[in-house]
Amino acid sequence: MVSVWGAAALAPPRVVIAAPASGHGKTTVATGIIKALTDRGFAVAPFKVGPDYIDPGYHALAAGRPGRNLDPCMVGTDRIAPLFAHGAAGADLAVVEGVMGLYDGATGEGELASTAQVAKLLKAPVLFVVDAAAQGRSIAALVHGFRSFDPEVRLAGVILNRVGSDTHRSILTEALDELGLPVLGTLRRDAKVSAPSRHLGLVPVAERRAEAVQAVAALGALVDDGVRLDEVYSLARTAPPLSTTAWDAAAEVGPRRGAKPRIAIASGPAFTFSYAENAELLTAAGAELCPFDPLRDEALPECVGGLVIGGGFPEVHAPELTANEALRGSVAAFARDGGAIAAECAGLLYLGKSLDGLPMCGVLDAEAVMTDRLTLGYRHAVAAAESVLAAAGTRVSGHEFHRTAVSPSAGSPPAWHWRRDGGPVTEGFAGARIHASYLHLHWAGTPSVARRLVESCGVRR
Repeated sequence: MVSVWGAAALAPPRVVIAAPASGHGKTTVATGIIKALTDRGFAVAPFKVGPDYIDPGYHALAAGRPGRNLDPCMVGTDRIAPLFAHGAAGADLAVVEGVMGLYDGATGEGELASTAQVAKLLKAPVLFVVDAAAQGRSIAALVHGFRSFDPEVRLAGVILNRVGSDTHRSILTEALDELGLPVLGTLRRDAKVSAPSRHLGLVPVAERRAEAVQAVAALGALVDDGVRLDEVYSLARTAPPLSTTAWDAAAEVGPRRGAKPRIAIASGPAFTFSYAENAELLTAAGAELCPFDPLRDEALPECVGGLVIGGGFPEVHAPELTANEALRGSVAAFARDGGAIAAECAGLLYLGKSLDGLPMCGVLDAEAVMTDRLTLGYRHAVAAAESVLAAAGTRVSGHEFHRTAVSPSAGSPPAWHWRRDGGPVTEGFAGARIHASYLHLHWAGTPSVARRLVESCGVRR
């Protein structure tokens, strides 16, 4: 296969990978296609619909470039095409993995944040992945229903996953032939390509890099053998041009002002959740980013004026985090000295007094424990107080996803408030020099937070 698309194009050939529901094999197929086409010499831009952090890590490993998210709820529908054009710059084609079922999105908000909505915003054809393990001719009724539910969604091909035999494949393809819908690939059942999961989904790449490299290579080989990639590329090329301008971090935050502060960014296996655009906005606003690993580094990077601790799995790494007493002391001292701190979810837990009884940094007067309850969903929130991240009254759309609970001290000023089930909710911690919350934000949706954080940092010496 030879690329015929110019590197300067804003909207390259593109295809959306969708399914009837979670568990049908979207990640298997999307990651495998990305890897197989990359191995053939294509520059593939990978995307994921929704607030997922883990799948983009596998996409990035397969593509050799950042995996990015497209979430209309968190960034607004008007930014989807520009963010796509930004992430796809220089690519020969783009592969967009969907979320949940094709038409599933934000609860109670119609098609908002669904794979279908993103496919329409990108004018992209949909390649439908169906787990056919327990299906025969009925697969045609299933696919027909999804294809006809919204005529604006162009369901253009099918990939059959977990097919048991040649006879099984014939039954399925004959049924789909009646719909005039091409089957572009068949994947057999193969336990060798499964990725380990736990309480919040797949295990992040950073926690199992060697195994992840092998898994992604196996996915690429599986797809290369079972999917007609020439036809997938031809399908992607049927996407029409997009009238859009690529998203630009510098334009979003405005011209740089004042000194260039250094901001420490938590990274490593315990803190893997971050959107690429967040870092790009901080850099555009004038910050120098200094990654550090709370599992291994014994002090914050030198001369930093700000600290960002994103999401991840501190509960999995709690013994190692508590054992690194030197760094916990460094973070506590940074807070006492008035450093600007922005933390979300895992960062909130790390800043507390304890996590499942193990000592953390003690910056916040709060204790956290694992629970059996999953807290999940989009939140339309308002900043409850002034902080280094947001002015009071700032409106954002974010996402919660955790199985921990935090018990704050009485009277702690909250970071956000919103309404749920008809009642008010307050959440997180906000102060003059700190903002810590369970709420995950995609900063492209509210670029002012990056500018505000950078301007709050100053220069530490």
